[in-house]
Amino acid sequence: MKKSKKEPIPRHFKSAEDAGEFWDTHDLSDYWDKTKEAALTFNLKKKHYFIAILPKIAKELQRISEEQGISTETVVNLWLQEKLQAAR
Repeated sequence: MKKSKKEPIPRHFKSAEDAGEFWDTHDLSDYWDKTKEAALTFNLKKKHYFIAILPKIAKELQRISEEQGISTETVVNLWLQEKLQAAR
């Protein structure tokens, strides 16, 4: 439920949760005069490549990764890296 009385925006929030709680109960339109334009630049470099593998291989990879306590993605990347280094 929105508060009708305008309270000051805290200068610093202790956590993201505190900020979320504040904005869950306050309307940004009441504070529009306190906002300023921000310039943001993003440089996203991480790309994901999807490669089809046989279901039997996927199941075995999942079993091994669970045994090792790491993600299947990590197992695959480590093994491929080892294979590439050996091929050089």
